[in-house]
Amino acid sequence: MNSSSFFNDLLGSIAEQGRHLLDRKRERVSSGRALGDLCEALLSGRGEASGVALARDLLNSYADLSPEERLAFFQELHTRFGADRARVAEAASAVLQAPDDETLLQGLHAATEPRRQELVRRTNLAPGGTSALVKMRKDLIACLRDHPELREVDRDFEHLFSSWFNRGFLVMQRIDWSTPAVILERIIRYEAVHEIRDWDDLRRRIDLPDRRLYAFFHPALVDDPLIFVEVALTREIPDAIPPILAEGRAELTADEANTAVFYSISNCQKGLRGISFGNFLIKQVVEELRRDLPNLKTFVTLSPVPGLRAYVEQAAQEAGSVVADVLAGEKGEALALVGENEPPEPLKEPLKAVCAHYLMREKAKGTRPLDPVARFHLGNGARLERINWNANPSASGRHQSYGVMVNYLYSLGDIEKNHEAFAATGAVAAASSVTRLLKAVPDPKKKQIPDPVA
Repeated sequence: MNSSSFFNDLLGSIAEQGRHLLDRKRERVSSGRALGDLCEALLSGRGEASGVALARDLLNSYADLSPEERLAFFQELHTRFGADRARVAEAASAVLQAPDDETLLQGLHAATEPRRQELVRRTNLAPGGTSALVKMRKDLIACLRDHPELREVDRDFEHLFSSWFNRGFLVMQRIDWSTPAVILERIIRYEAVHEIRDWDDLRRRIDLPDRRLYAFFHPALVDDPLIFVEVALTREIPDAIPPILAEGRAELTADEANTAVFYSISNCQKGLRGISFGNFLIKQVVEELRRDLPNLKTFVTLSPVPGLRAYVEQAAQEAGSVVADVLAGEKGEALALVGENEPPEPLKEPLKAVCAHYLMREKAKGTRPLDPVARFHLGNGARLERINWNANPSASGRHQSYGVMVNYLYSLGDIEKNHEAFAATGAVAAASSVTRLLKAVPDPKKKQIPDPVA
């Protein structure tokens, strides 16, 4: 055999073996389940430098995964990195035998913590780790509907994030035209209630004397807001959104206003779902505005009712529904056409009554209102002040709520009282004009007394 040919064949064989080794290594970091070995290495390591490198490799490898491989990775976190049940049973048994032994109690506490919590902590050591983990949880949340068993993994993320994003770490900033462009671009992208169409639209919301925008930031996400609120300074409580967003509206000086209107609150990070920032933000903004503009006396929202239409459409199909009775016949037919057409005036009072019923009586879990925006503001101690007919004539407004919007009033002297009553019993603080609307909708939880026969 020709020596040159043998040498070439040998080099080819070595190259082929090297290619296979590289492919195998690449497979180790490009499939969800194979990432588990890298997780084990990160958990077993003791060196700080090696831990940072492993955490970086883990996040970089995760970023290259397909959606299917990411699902496999989350399933691996669920099955392989939970608490050691045998260790938990052993620690619990030891505590039962010596319940006053603090060391044993600490051991039980350590045993019950899932291993993936420590894994997430160590992964956070990587440069940009916090931001990457928030994005990872966003992917995880997208899997929960079809894979409910992963809620255990999600609870671990939420538990850690609730500490990492504690109010004490958050910084509130006012956003104006001098704010860096990278943040302004994200404000445009994150606006979730009333779309910001372009830069001119953004400027009208942040660069005029009667407009404000405030956001919370976290030190680990320097240029990426967590949540922001848009504020209009007005002379009265508004009953519709178009005048607030209008291009050619008459502007006020800040000193002319007596009312601060929170007309849009947007959560920016889907991976931080369940971590509450909005209540702190609103209260801090109120304090900031009161200090800068002592002429402001009224603090109120102009809020959407995102679940109203879906609720009405479902209730209309239920036999014996009080909503179906109120909106029966021609009213129901007219409701079905809202979107392409303006809502007809005969619907005004019955739909406002149904909205009051929906916000005040319909509950999701226990005593919590079914509507998420109502849960938020009422839980903060606000009062349901007014229901506004045809307040948002946009396509999305009609799709969500037939165009209905509501005002929640933050009465500074009543916030804590309202909050305590809501937390204790679910009591909804509401203006008399709203509670009167309920008379048109029988309360299904109360036995109705028939009218006496004449």
